[in-house]
Amino acid sequence: MAEEHDEQLETIMGLIVNGGNAKSSAFEAINAAKKGHFTVADQKLKESDHFLVEAHNSQTDMLTKEANGEHAKVSLLMVHSQDHIMNAITFRDLAGEIVDLYKRLDKEGD
Repeated sequence: MAEEHDEQLETIMGLIVNGGNAKSSAFEAINAAKKGHFTVADQKLKESDHFLVEAHNSQTDMLTKEANGEHAKVSLLMVHSQDHIMNAITFRDLAGEIVDLYKRLDKEGD
């Protein structure tokens, strides 16, 4: 039982870390685009996507276990991790739009 708890805690912490990293990379993309560094901005968006894929894989693993009858104990920390991921996804989507807007403004300024 303790092993399951440790595994679940590791997954939850991974979700939080990957969500935080994804959001940070997306924020760095916006800052790069603001400075006209579009190659860096695109790289940071891809980096953000990588972290979100890692988080998604962890979520999928949890959902698969749930579907197979291995019910996870829902804790405040688990809810927080899911909230963290949803926030990161939203922020990444918005960052992509902002980077595109900066690119468009840059082209119009030429």
